[in-house]
Amino acid sequence: MNFETFEPVYEAILADFGFDRAADERARDLAADIATPFPLDRLGDWRGETVAVAGAAPCLSDEVEVARAADVVVAASTAADALRDRGVAVDCMVTDLDKNPDTAAELTREGVPVAAHAHGDNVLAVREWLPRFADEATLATTQAAPVGPVRNLGGFTDGDRAAFLADHVGAGRLVFPGWDFDDPNVNPMKARKLDWAARLLRWLERRRDERFGVLDGRRGELDDALDPLLRGRDG
Repeated sequence: MNFETFEPVYEAILADFGFDRAADERARDLAADIATPFPLDRLGDWRGETVAVAGAAPCLSDEVEVARAADVVVAASTAADALRDRGVAVDCMVTDLDKNPDTAAELTREGVPVAAHAHGDNVLAVREWLPRFADEATLATTQAAPVGPVRNLGGFTDGDRAAFLADHVGAGRLVFPGWDFDDPNVNPMKARKLDWAARLLRWLERRRDERFGVLDGRRGELDDALDPLLRGRDG
């Protein structure tokens, strides 16, 4: 994924939520001032591997073995804690620093890569926490145009950004423990974000020519939402 391809979807997300692109760019620039370059080969060689993209929904507790059986585990946000508490090693964490930044900082100090995301609503967290991360294990990311060491590999929420990251470095197969697009306990904003996460996973599924079981029963409505955004572009 490159930013030129991702940008129309990013613009649609901004419009849907009323987010400020300039705020995203300010957060990105702050992260760029703090972060150092992170060559993606530090993640290891995921080519041909089964990568578990672990979400933080309550159902993760029933699906831990899916993650345990995978070759690589990429955990979104608090999924990192849930898996480690059950003895499942995490190979990478993806976070926007909103729930458990202390876990993210600890992982970097252990040498586990963390993709730390800067966006318009978390400038204070970026300023507070990014300097506490071990530089060599920190990949700074943005949903705006990439600058300096800050990368944009695609995606919007922690979970779907984890999937785009896995794809970018050549994952062979993606599996999705701990995902629930219909979680009745989330607030309306989170529900809207989950809707976008589903759309982005469908886009990734189409790009990879793969079928993600987590999207079964949703593809028609997701395609209806995606097609106007992707018409004439890489879909």
